[in-house]
Amino acid sequence: MVPMKLRLTMLGLAAFAFAPLFAQEPVVGVADPEALFHDKDPKLNANKQVAYHIMLDLLECNHWDQADKWLTQEYHQHNPMAGSGLAGVVKFFSARKPTPLPAKMQTKIVAVIADGDLVMVVTPRNPDDPRNPGQKYYTTWFDMWRIKDGKADEHWDPQTIPAPNPNAKGKQ
Repeated sequence: MVPMKLRLTMLGLAAFAFAPLFAQEPVVGVADPEALFHDKDPKLNANKQVAYHIMLDLLECNHWDQADKWLTQEYHQHNPMAGSGLAGVVKFFSARKPTPLPAKMQTKIVAVIADGDLVMVVTPRNPDDPRNPGQKYYTTWFDMWRIKDGKADEHWDPQTIPAPNPNAKGKQ
């Protein structure tokens, strides 16, 4: 005979295993993202401004012809999809058409964190759910840069190499 305490534990685990999945809370950006790119400390403020221009000028508006204003020639890239060096990252993004700089940043920003020569920007993401075709899920993304002499010299993000699509014909 199974002791009562163990039966209750097993019942609780069974209920958890068959409980319906609940939707995640959406990850949302702040109302005034520009405010996050300022700091009372002059050095941190300058570093946050580099990240701001990378986010707005380069990533949001695709002004990659001006990337040398914000990235060093060496630009050490830790994203496996893009090459290192200014030329490598510009090549990666070069197919994107530039758009005019808006009066206000359109990219949703959750947080901007600066410490020493590092600046991290956290953004919401709502990608397709690979487990549930036609549905999306909420998550966050981060980009972190090491700032050197007023430009980003190194970059990290959580990008991994995507798995091959088994349904893609002739692309393996």
